[in-house]
Amino acid sequence: MRVLFVSGELIAADLAVRLKQEGCDVRLYIEDESRKDCLDGMVEKTDDWKKELVWVGKDGLIVFDDVGYGKIQDDLRKEGYQVVGGSEGGDKLEKERAYAQKIMATCGIKTIPTFDFNNIQSAIRFIKKHSGAWVVKQNKHASALTYIGTMKDGSDALEVLESYESQTSIESISLQRKVDGVEIACGRFFNGNDWVGPVQINIEHKRLFNGDIGPLTGEMGTLMWYTPEEKNKLFQETLQKIKPYLQKINFKGYFDVNCIVDERSVHPLEITARFGCPTIQAQIELHLPSWHKFLMVVANGEKYELEYKKGFGIVVSVAVPPFPYKSISNEYYLKGVNILFKGRLTREERDQLHFEEVCIKPGKNGKEYLQIAGSNGYILYVTGAGNTPQDARKKTYDIIDKLVIPKMFYRTDIGLKFIEEDNKKLKEWGWI
Repeated sequence: MRVLFVSGELIAADLAVRLKQEGCDVRLYIEDESRKDCLDGMVEKTDDWKKELVWVGKDGLIVFDDVGYGKIQDDLRKEGYQVVGGSEGGDKLEKERAYAQKIMATCGIKTIPTFDFNNIQSAIRFIKKHSGAWVVKQNKHASALTYIGTMKDGSDALEVLESYESQTSIESISLQRKVDGVEIACGRFFNGNDWVGPVQINIEHKRLFNGDIGPLTGEMGTLMWYTPEEKNKLFQETLQKIKPYLQKINFKGYFDVNCIVDERSVHPLEITARFGCPTIQAQIELHLPSWHKFLMVVANGEKYELEYKKGFGIVVSVAVPPFPYKSISNEYYLKGVNILFKGRLTREERDQLHFEEVCIKPGKNGKEYLQIAGSNGYILYVTGAGNTPQDARKKTYDIIDKLVIPKMFYRTDIGLKFIEEDNKKLKEWGWI
């Protein structure tokens, strides 16, 4: 099967490689200029995805892994192409947080007060009039700008916003009331009419350092598991209620609601209306059948009995500087550095590696090596699965221990808080 893979910033990059390994004829387009050399030597690339429409045809599959392509996807579907990734309505839900909260409220989901502002000055004036702990977010993927306030008078959020005033590149700002509880997400694939596959529960770890300390990143790791039980309370209180709206916008792809829950209710924080990262890498670890068949089913609006590993999956992000920020210089001194291993990995162990800013090129001795590519430091992800979170952690970190990447760093506590604290709370509260 032919697959045209259109990627904004390589959110689901490893999926393109897996589709090729399954025997698909894959062509990958990367929009982000800073990542153009990523996956060189691993999958065929194209500089103009629109010119490949004749090649992929209406019998092939087109995959979009980012927001911003929703209207294009809707238009391609009208022309008869098989497309998976999202929709224009899905883009709006993810990019406009206050709008998403409004839609969820109309669907009967309890929401958190959320406000969007077209400029930073308006957000500053709002906090000065409305004291409280506020979460500051930009309505884009710029997670490094996100700040979770702690001061009850909002003074720390004000300080952050005022420091952003000189940054003309910052677009609309979202402010959301801070709520306390356990952060947990519920996700599932949707085929335009109904859910496909099991309910997915995941716990994100967005802080840079162990113990949830430091700046927020895209994500440093995730604990995930599947449940076939649609009566799951978290699913019923979030995704199931928004199903009619997803039908209305003809959404086809992965849909996720990240929440804070307490003993009484769920508080949805944000929507992901696309492939997640590193959600997709954990999904690749847990899914058993071929991805091209599954994605084609989603694109076609068909039903599918997905087979998956029981138990838990762990994914850990492995990065190098300048992650989690972009370099102020165009030069990237780690580009071309070889990625090495302590001993040979088995095929199963290599399958636990999921690449992003990596390519295959000849080293100084002429031998081909995995090398650092791109310029952002998002190198790769390591996954593992097991009957318990502890088993999944061990399998994951055993592989990381075999990696040798100069200046690499990662969190060593992915899944620990769930094991030590949150699992008990979530069960007592009836969420899992």
